Amino acid sequence: MIELVLRSLWISGTATLLATAWSLPLVFIIIKKNLRSLVTFFEGLVGVPTVLVGLLLYDLLCPRCPLGSLGLLYTPQAIVLGEAVLVTPLLVATLHTTLKRAYEEFGELVLTFGGSEWRALLVALKESWEEALGSVAMAFSRAVGELGVALIVGGNIAGYTRTMSTAIALYTQMGEFEKATQLGAILAALSVGVSFAVKVALKR
Repeated sequence: MIELVLRSLWISGTATLLATAWSLPLVFIIIKKNLRSLVTFFEGLVGVPTVLVGLLLYDLLCPRCPLGSLGLLYTPQAIVLGEAVLVTPLLVATLHTTLKRAYEEFGELVLTFGGSEWRALLVALKESWEEALGSVAMAFSRAVGELGVALIVGGNIAGYTRTMSTAIALYTQMGEFEKATQLGAILAALSVGVSFAVKVALKR
């Protein structure tokens, strides 16, 4: 179980960081260009089933598919990519709400004093970093409990791509409900624990 927990943590953590790395600049562009319709598009994608994301990614990574030559299918890297894609709509939607409000409150003041729009956006991020970090923690909780993508592009290979969520599904199918329940409790504790840890850290 320790192996499963550690693997799930680094896969989901890396996926969350990757998604944040491209979601934050995208949100900056959306705010700068006032692309409200694009935000609506990402808000709609939040509810897309994870198995659909996994299937689309599989169609890109399978041996005879466009990205098949990369050899990523059934690897931890494929799960990282899939989870990053999965949580991107959630990050874009929540970060936009947070940064847009801060931009209107603080960023416009920067523009009044002659600062650039990018400087105004950075000030908005600085003033709302606590809420932004909360959005990242929410994305991590979504990623760590993800099943569809991890199962389809990861293959649930023991000791390599098996995560807590795929192990829970496997144990349930095998009738080993005690192991499945134990892993489920750990998974829930991690998801809730990360959110509480972020809140405590921010208060301090």
